[in-house]
Amino acid sequence: MLQFALFGAGRIGRMHADNLGRNPRARLAQVYDVNGDAAAQTAAQHGARSASSVEEALGDGDVGAVLIASSTDTHVELITAAVAAGKAVLCEKPIDLDIGRVEGCRNVVENSGLPVQIGFNRRYDPTHRAVQRAVRDGEVGAVEQVVITSRDPSPAPVEYLRVSGGLFRDMMIHDFDLARFMLGEEPVEISAFGSVMVDPTLADMGDVDTAMVLMRTPSGALCHISNSRRAVYGYDQRVEVFGARGMVRSDNRRATDIERYTGAGTATRDPLMPFFIERYPEAYVDELDDFIDAVEQGREPSVSFEDGRRALILADAANEALRTGRNVEVRY
Repeated sequence: MLQFALFGAGRIGRMHADNLGRNPRARLAQVYDVNGDAAAQTAAQHGARSASSVEEALGDGDVGAVLIASSTDTHVELITAAVAAGKAVLCEKPIDLDIGRVEGCRNVVENSGLPVQIGFNRRYDPTHRAVQRAVRDGEVGAVEQVVITSRDPSPAPVEYLRVSGGLFRDMMIHDFDLARFMLGEEPVEISAFGSVMVDPTLADMGDVDTAMVLMRTPSGALCHISNSRRAVYGYDQRVEVFGARGMVRSDNRRATDIERYTGAGTATRDPLMPFFIERYPEAYVDELDDFIDAVEQGREPSVSFEDGRRALILADAANEALRTGRNVEVRY
């Protein structure tokens, strides 16, 4: 049984704690959060210990892995400290907002030889994965177009947005990774458009809440990503891959697929899932299982540190394209 230290006991940290508690191959041993009460509550719920410091949690000799679900600005330091303590790492995205800090952390990770996985959970969604397998197996032929739609139900709090790194690094970074997963090759050119259509305060931050990105790969395949911070009808998550022999698509999820027809002559369906935890529950479970497999088998994780690095490079290129109004060549 792999014992974990959890860093971060906020909403996503508590979700990870619940998944660790349900996994027969894992045990939550230590919880640390700058909010000591939150850490103590999460630890008590799962029979773990509430650590008073990062050092205390990492000093537990029974802990073999850490799960980092704390704020982005802590990720590099925690990854570095964890691998120095000989612990495998599963870290939420992004690695950091600064590619220079990511490059420095990359050297530490590579020299450690330990598994370090980045939490791009959407790769583990059953339907997204089925689409990727269909593409890999040649069902659509040569990939020509990938279309990814990702819209949040409402903007995050302003306090969060101020430190988020902007839409491309915070929100669309998931879609950059998903695009690489579906395309099977690296985007080499990117263009971007963005607007403030939802929350005017974002303009003062130099950010946008509505964006579209177009990317081209060496083969000529194109990928279009559409993001919005507000979708009044729910959490909108769709992926479409089109090729020479056809198309495969992953659509939105609902509580049920039932359709209701009434005398009004219209069909009604269940609403979309409210947000990411409800939309991707299996993905988080399978992500954890895959990480434990990597640790037990001594192999590189399926979603590696390098995947996190490349997604951030695409986010930075999109920011440059938006700022300059030009197509940007992507260099990895």
